[in-house]
Parts: sequence; C-alpha cells; structure tokens
Amino acid sequence: MKSTTCALKEWNVAVNALECGKTILLLRKGGIREQAGQFNVSDKQVLLYPTFEHQQPDLLKPDFASQVKIVESGWHPENIRIASWAEITDVFLVAWEPAIKALFPYHIWNEKFVGDRLKWKQNQPIYILLLRAYRLAETAEIPYISEYGGCRSWIDLASPISLEGSEAVLSDGEYIARSHEIRNLMANPPNADGLQKITTLTV
Repeated sequence: MKSTTCALKEWNVAVNALECGKTILLLRKGGIREQAGQFNVSDKQVLLYPTFEHQQPDLLKPDFASQVKIVESGWHPENIRIASWAEITDVFLVAWEPAIKALFPYHIWNEKFVGDRLKWKQNQPIYILLLRAYRLAETAEIPYISEYGGCRSWIDLASPISLEGSEAVLSDGEYIARSHEIRNLMANPPNADGLQKITTLTV
C-alpha cells in the first residue's frame, strides 16, 4: 500500500507511545458511534490519528499521565498532525481477566482503566491490538473537519497520505520478540486457574 485514507483514532499520548516504541499494544472496546456498538477491525494498515478531547490522566500510568494536558469538551487542533501509521499484526478478543491483567507491563494505562474496561459492557470481550508502528517520511498536517469528530475509532481522511519511505519504529527482531511475549502471556498468564480460549481474528 503506497497511501491510505484509513485512520485509527487514539489518544495523543498513546500515539506518541507507539511512535516512540514504548508500547505495541492497544486495548479497545469501541466508542459510542461504532457500527452496531462494537469495535471491529477491517483494515490492516492504518494511519494513527491523535485525539485530545477525552484524554484522562487518572487512567494512565504516571509517566504517561504527566504528558497529558486536559482540554475542554469538543476541543481539537485546527490542524491534525499525522506522523505515523501502523500495521495491525494481531487482533485478539479476550474476556478472561487474568489474561488481560497479565498484559499490564506492556501498555500505557493504569489499573483503573483496565478495571473500567472490564466492567463496561461486560458481555463484550476486550480487543487486544498489536501494532507495528512506522514513522512517515514526512509528517502531514491536515485541516480538521467535522467528519473526523465523534466517539468512534475509524475515520476516512479527506485526502490520502503517502506511506512511501516510512521507517519502522522497532526492528524486526524487537517487534517479533515483544509480540511473542505478549501472546505467551495471554495464553499462559501467571497465577491463573484453568484455561480460557482466546479468539484470534484475521485482519
């Protein structure tokens, strides 16, 4: 894929963490305006679209909470900075609490966030996404339009952004090692009784 308009909306602090190689993992359950009220993944290669409005420091680990500046409801920059894209290499549906809690060292959120995700829509599993991030050869500054707003995960940008010349944040070896650790932890979380099936989705 040489260019794309498909973008995944995520907190700015999470996008920064992906761009810096501090995480390769996102936890999602969907936004209010998701199709059928559920999160889903239809594209494997997505631009990372940073959002600011709903960032909450009290749901982040201290190192990441300190990076967040709270803004008023509805606030957004006049121009959105798109500096990276990601290949979604793995998607897991997980409802088994030990498996989700075992991933704590691998993401940016704190225990309150994880607990809230588990309690919200308890009949729905949590989506675990593993993303290999790439820095764009040239950062794009795109004007904000109303179609980009709302509590949803996926948007189509008005114009495509080139992926040519992008550089991977992590080397092949680093990404393979981290993703392997995460898969093993989900399958065999410490101090867990019994086995629970984890669904793997094909993107």
